[in-house]
Amino acid sequence: MIRAAALLAALVLIAGCGGGDDEGPAQAAASTLERTLGDPDGDGALDARPGEPLLDRSELAPARAPGRVLATIGVMTDLHVRDEESPSRVPYLDRYGEPFQPTFRPQEALSAQVVAAAVRAVNRQAPDATLVLGDVIDNAQRNELALAQTLLDGGRARPDSGGPGYAGVQTGDNPDPFYYRPDVDPPRHRRLLAAAQQPFAAEGLDAPWYGVAGNHDLLLQGELAPTGRTDAIAAGDRLVTSLDPRAELPDTATTEEAVDALLGAAEGGRSLEVPPDSERVAVTPAQLVAAFAGGQPTRTPDRLDYSIDIGPVRAIVLDVVNRSGGAEPVTDDAQLAWLREQLAAADDRPVVVAVHQPPPEAILQVLDEAAGVVAVLRAHNHANRIEPRAGYWILGTSALADHPMQVRMLRVRENALETWMVDQDGRGEAGTARELAFLDAQGGRPGNYAGAAADRNARLYLTPR
Repeated sequence: MIRAAALLAALVLIAGCGGGDDEGPAQAAASTLERTLGDPDGDGALDARPGEPLLDRSELAPARAPGRVLATIGVMTDLHVRDEESPSRVPYLDRYGEPFQPTFRPQEALSAQVVAAAVRAVNRQAPDATLVLGDVIDNAQRNELALAQTLLDGGRARPDSGGPGYAGVQTGDNPDPFYYRPDVDPPRHRRLLAAAQQPFAAEGLDAPWYGVAGNHDLLLQGELAPTGRTDAIAAGDRLVTSLDPRAELPDTATTEEAVDALLGAAEGGRSLEVPPDSERVAVTPAQLVAAFAGGQPTRTPDRLDYSIDIGPVRAIVLDVVNRSGGAEPVTDDAQLAWLREQLAAADDRPVVVAVHQPPPEAILQVLDEAAGVVAVLRAHNHANRIEPRAGYWILGTSALADHPMQVRMLRVRENALETWMVDQDGRGEAGTARELAFLDAQGGRPGNYAGAAADRNARLYLTPR
């Protein structure tokens, strides 16, 4: 890990300068209740495994007959549909280690194919609606948003940006050993990057979908508020692939500060000349609201606070993204007052709350006092986790950007919740992406993002209402 406070001034100065060869991987069944994937022999390859049954969890109420089904909801999150060729990314930040989160993944060029495979898997479950819990896009770019909408709505998806073909850090002639290059590095998948850029027909979700604001949807790399400077870098023709090897980050730098200091830095390191693309400019909050709210009225024109009804279930969506920057969630008195109003208006209907980051304690205290809340759906940490709280359940769902690349189904019943994971279908390049994500040394496998068995497929009993 490289650290040296003495070179902070140097960093700021730098910042100111301008298909695979193998057979397809194992495919999963429609639901992990039937069949899933695993690596019991530890050879690094995913194989078909038996399904996982629903495990009873009675921390809030004793087990009993589940009651009639009220609604079935698909839950997708952390799609990170990305323009991996964009000059306004900092994939080289990974090499500095903690406290910086991964900014490069070996499967990053295949995000569109993974989302398309997850959409097909969700459609097989036939939910009444799907909630997409934020970080739908990776770098707050307008072209990423357009691609994500096509993948979710259906149509001709065009993953490529700039000029035709791949131009990025994973080309076979990049001498930097930090990056996985599928044409030359094991596991070798020749022509994978070329295949990743090809347009394809996206099926789109059959049921209505509703989006939640995530920090990556509105902030560059999920951390930095866009500006005219960052838009100029994003739309320009210089993609930095590595820093000057002498460059070192200070011990005190936050991720936001590091992104701000290093974005566009090229002097002394390596960079590529790439075709410019004016559609790489930042998404505005108003554009995100229009894309994600499904036509529903929102609390304000530029924040994604809104409510929808999914059958007899009321879903309340909360926007806790800090527009000034940073990944920590925020709330205020106006949002809390609006939340109380929405909870009161739900009457005796069960309420599901959807939010991207783990909600601030002030929001949880409001929910603790509301009798109708049955579940809080959250994301951001890329992990399957289920925990009880004050009469309702908090469910975290794994990311499509990392292993295990699953979506969650939630069935709301009269006195219980039933939830189970669904593997993306693994067709085409999506299967290769899943294999690469499983091998990623910074990804979901070493991070245990799949969670324990009781965090995946469970029957969660509710206190009688």
